[in-house]
Amino acid sequence: MGGFAVWRWLRRKPRPAPANTHDPADTLRAKLEESRALVGERDAFEEGETPVDEADPNARRRAVHEQARARIDELKGPETNDGERS
Repeated sequence: MGGFAVWRWLRRKPRPAPANTHDPADTLRAKLEESRALVGERDAFEEGETPVDEADPNARRRAVHEQARARIDELKGPETNDGERS
């Protein structure tokens, strides 16, 4: 009986592979079209940025410090002539 089961297992026909209805080339074409559309957006975005070789880090640092000092002064509030808050 066991021999019959082994014989049947060895003689079985392979199941047909499922039909691939989805073409991977179509997926790649869609991704390519999407990336082409994004190139224009990327170029527009990068136009607004300052190139690294034109950037002045010292000027940026000064501007940030000036903004911080102005905000600190706003938080402190108005002071009287003798240095005390009113």
